[in-house]
Parts: sequence; C-alpha cells; structure tokens
Amino acid sequence: MLALFLRDLKLAIRTGGGFGLALAFFLIVVMFVPFGVGSDLTLLARIAPGILWIGALLACLLSLDRIFQLDAEDGTLNVLATSPIPLSGVTVAKSMAHWVTTGLPLTIAAIPLGYLLNLPSIAYAWLFVSLFIGTPALSFIGAFGAAITVGIKRGGLLLSLLVLPLYIPTLIFGAVTVIKAVEGSNPMPSLMFLAGLTLLSVVIMPFASALALKANLS
Repeated sequence: MLALFLRDLKLAIRTGGGFGLALAFFLIVVMFVPFGVGSDLTLLARIAPGILWIGALLACLLSLDRIFQLDAEDGTLNVLATSPIPLSGVTVAKSMAHWVTTGLPLTIAAIPLGYLLNLPSIAYAWLFVSLFIGTPALSFIGAFGAAITVGIKRGGLLLSLLVLPLYIPTLIFGAVTVIKAVEGSNPMPSLMFLAGLTLLSVVIMPFASALALKANLS
C-alpha cells in the first residue's frame, strides 16, 4: 500500500495536471466572487466561509476521474486486482494520494485566498482545521464515485452527479464551522460532526469502492 501511495504521488507530481488545475480553479472561483457580488467588505466577510468551502469542493471534483481511470486504461488496475493487496487497500492508498496532492494544497491555499474575501482573522485557524479534517472525506467519497464510473468513457459528468449529493453534509458542517467562528459562537460541535463524517467515509468508502471495482472488472 505504501509503494502504491508513493507511486501515485510521483505520477501526480510528474503530470502536474491534478493539483495544479485544482489550485488554479480554486483561485479563479474566489477571485470572481467580488466581481459578481460587489466590493461590499461586510458582505464578502459573511459569505467567505461558504465560498471557500464550495470552491475547494468543486476543485476536488476536477481530478477525481484520475484516481482509477488512468490505471484502468493501461491495465494496471487489473494487475492490482490480482495482487496481494485487497481492493479496499488499493482504494485507501489512492484516496490518500489524491488528498495529499489535491485536498492538502487546497487547504493551504485557502488561507491566502480568505484574505481576498475579507475573512475575519479569527476564522483563519478554523478554516484551515475544517478543511484539513473535511477534505479527506471528499477524496474518499470521490474515490467511490470514481470506482463506479471507471469503466465508462467520458464519465466525468456522471461522476460529478453521483458525488455531489454525498458531499453536501461535509460542505454544510465545514462551512458552518467557519461561520460560527466568524460570528463568535462555538464552532466545536459542527467541527466534531465534520470529523465524524470524515471517519465514517474513511471506514466505509474503501469497501464500497472495492465492491464497485470488482463489479466493473468482472
């Protein structure tokens, strides 16, 4: 699993299309918001948590189809299916590699981008923590969607339609955590719910993805 994880990291760094495209898209979304809603700093501060979380979520979608598709096209996925590593372990390694190359850079990039939306200084730490805890769920849930659509040509749109409804709870509790910090309320309850959703995704989604892969490879 560690070798597979490191292999996917190297491939993502070599190609550069995954996290580079995600970061560029995240930047574009955040930069366009002031043009659409105006330059009212109070309004921007109020909507900043939701915009930053939505931008990170949509940016994650851009590279989900790369989790299994490339390996399916060159036959590597068939080899992995017959290897000693269970498919659930393959999913864990690939999901973690996706998070390190996509979710983690987005989490770090959200801090300077929050400044563009006039996010109050008290909320920066909570923004980072909520994204750090919540984005792994996006990768593991996304891997499940990628496993379902791995055998479908041009399945990117179908993948988005499958995954987006499953992302909603993570989006709600992640954004609410930052909103509570902006309002001066206690953000810990929503953060705990967010952590629970991530743990649930990490436990359940690898097995669900393994079943989907077996069905597509059979």
